[in-house]
Amino acid sequence: MRARRSFDDLVAIMDRLRDPGGCPWDREQTYATLRGYLIEESYEAVDAIDREDRPGLAEELGDLLLQVVFLSRLAKEDGAFDAGDVVEGIAAKLVRRHPHVFGDETAGSSGEVLKRWEEIKKEEKSASGKVAEDTSVLAGIPRSLPALVKAQRLGTKAARVGFDWSKDDDVVTKLEEETGEIRRALAEGDRDAVIEEIGDALFTVTMLARRLDVDADAALARANAKFERRFRRVEAALSLRGVPVSEAPLDLMERLWEDAKAP
Repeated sequence: MRARRSFDDLVAIMDRLRDPGGCPWDREQTYATLRGYLIEESYEAVDAIDREDRPGLAEELGDLLLQVVFLSRLAKEDGAFDAGDVVEGIAAKLVRRHPHVFGDETAGSSGEVLKRWEEIKKEEKSASGKVAEDTSVLAGIPRSLPALVKAQRLGTKAARVGFDWSKDDDVVTKLEEETGEIRRALAEGDRDAVIEEIGDALFTVTMLARRLDVDADAALARANAKFERRFRRVEAALSLRGVPVSEAPLDLMERLWEDAKAP
């Protein structure tokens, strides 16, 4: 029985692919060309989670790990760091930021853990002697995050310093207010205002999701899947009637939609 390969084996394989005489395609890759693969593999891993496909998740996590090792190899060639530095860095960070597990401190709730995590981050920056260019509470959120995910992260960071609604119902009231503003913008025919007010409404819904401990992106993904499932049922029903979707009258599609909503 062959011994299982280790992380070091994976690093050695990547080294061989990038070395002279290795794979022409792998040797051509750059940070820029790998960027898209990193994003794609991350989404494929998320998709496997959503589908509860555990074997698929193992495969997608492997593909994602490959990107980590690949990028680390490029950095090694630049003299910046290598895969070992990546592992050492995250391992040390986890120990350092969990003093309630690896040290003498205590934490009675996840809220306390997050609060201490942020405090330790600030201590680390101060100890490093580096002056942060961005000292905002909102600093550290990647610019490239999908807008819905970013909105939830922004709200979470602001809420940690007390900038939040007092009650969940207040957020619902705010959402009703934003809906009214969308109606007014539509009535006035002001497209720019419509775009702005729709954005405000989406942001408010995301804040409500955050307060209710709901992953807004996952909730929207669930709604997307539901819509797709029902619309495909409508298409199938129209096909049985010999009616092309593009020619189906709206009243018929609406009736079939209601039928499609049945479990």
